[in-house]
Amino acid sequence: MYKVGVVGDKDSIMGFLALGIDIFPAYDSDEIKKSIHKLVEDEYAIIYITEQASLLAKESIAKYKDYQLPAIIVIPGIGGSMGLGMNEVRESSKRAIGADILFKE
Repeated sequence: MYKVGVVGDKDSIMGFLALGIDIFPAYDSDEIKKSIHKLVEDEYAIIYITEQASLLAKESIAKYKDYQLPAIIVIPGIGGSMGLGMNEVRESSKRAIGADILFKE
């Protein structure tokens, strides 16, 4: 069975426990990167990461971007959306389709 984990500040990720998702509170760049690498080593299929945390671990996220697993998905934190998650969806659709058909301005 595939495992799902979430990385970010404790206040933003605590609610995921109610869904049975493993949480990995991390606050600084080193903690966040170590958490991501540990989840990959432990064969997590999906890693949710808060937008704030993703800003501190861009290199680690980029390292696994082209891997089939894990899927690393950027989500808003407790402070609300910064638009990073939607930008990821936009870029993924551009790569897959060759054009921005979802978010034309």
